[in-house]
Amino acid sequence: MIPAELTAARVEAAAEVLVGVVHTTPLEHSPRLSQAIGAEVLLKRENRQVARSYKVRGAFHGIQGLSEAERARGVVCASAGNYAQGVAWACARLGIQGRIYVPSNTPRQKRQRILALGGPSVKLVVTGSNYDEASMAAREDAESSGAVFVHPFDDPATILGQGSVAVEAMAQAAERGLRVTTVVLPVGGGGLASGMSVWLKERHPAVRIIGVEPAGAASMTAALAAGRPVKLPHVDTFVDGAAVGRVGDLTYDVVSELVDEVVAVPEGAVCTEMLELYQVDGIITEPAGALASTYALQLAGTLSADEAVICIVSGGNNDVSRYAEIVERSLLHEGLRHYFMVTFPQEPGALRYFLEEVLSEGEDIVLFEYVKKNNRETGPALVGVELDRADRITGLLERMEKSPMQIEQVPPGSPLFSFFL
Repeated sequence: MIPAELTAARVEAAAEVLVGVVHTTPLEHSPRLSQAIGAEVLLKRENRQVARSYKVRGAFHGIQGLSEAERARGVVCASAGNYAQGVAWACARLGIQGRIYVPSNTPRQKRQRILALGGPSVKLVVTGSNYDEASMAAREDAESSGAVFVHPFDDPATILGQGSVAVEAMAQAAERGLRVTTVVLPVGGGGLASGMSVWLKERHPAVRIIGVEPAGAASMTAALAAGRPVKLPHVDTFVDGAAVGRVGDLTYDVVSELVDEVVAVPEGAVCTEMLELYQVDGIITEPAGALASTYALQLAGTLSADEAVICIVSGGNNDVSRYAEIVERSLLHEGLRHYFMVTFPQEPGALRYFLEEVLSEGEDIVLFEYVKKNNRETGPALVGVELDRADRITGLLERMEKSPMQIEQVPPGSPLFSFFL
């Protein structure tokens, strides 16, 4: 059941509170995605928001609503990084002390931004391997210290603030005379999806809402299947901004009732879309920021040319040091990079044979490492091959099968992938 305080009017009131505090982010036409889908695609650029994420909306709205007594106690939060930046910024702006817990997988860039935005108003605590472990530590802190725990998604004030994205985006679309029929948004804990859907389903009930989460952390999908929030046995933290092991009780109630569809997309597909956004559109996003537009490509052929789709680009806090891994994951997903364990015959010319007879045009070695560094005569080599077209893999595998060498393809998900990812 959706709480009575979650209404379109309350979302609009939150949006008024945020006027002059957060940025009114652009709603931009995407020529690339529009052409691919066959309908108007609009990107709501929350990556250009204060602290480069929509989460500052919920953070500020929640913290500014605390009483003077609560403000004096200070606040504690847990976050994968973006909500933490919003809390840090709000604490500094409102003069409130805050302690911020982040997991160890939070990128260094996000940690540095938290400290820069919060300054002397915040203390950063790094603990746990994922958001859920950091959240447990933050809750224990709040219980022992008396500080106010501010939740990144499962709280009415946070949800109402996040919902302001919908108010703003639909007003911008209306100004341009566009007929928005679909809104695609990222799902982590469910705060943004809850806030936007509360407002949209009351003010624009015909609009279809699609939530997108990473396949390695599909906690809302699991909750919908179980009929209640459940804890995932394993969370892939690559899409750190949406890597939540258990969605909120409140957000589950809202999403299960108001969001039309929740889908999961592979992390490799997210990486491919991140690179497209960067190289073609000139947009820097973090992995969670590309979730919506990753799935939007699957809408091709389902919409008419006079329809418009809004995709939320939810965050732009990406550490430049991660791009090598992003490229690697994208190539693996696209079938353009493959890895093999190759045992060469102990005879002269074996390597030359591999280069000239096994490899062909459009197939290049990008990694060559002997597994046994101290005995290259008996140890196999790990060989990475990059293709210029995915369909070349068939011919390559056929030539490997016919060769006198012992060659074993390394399957995706193998522990060996940690050697080069």
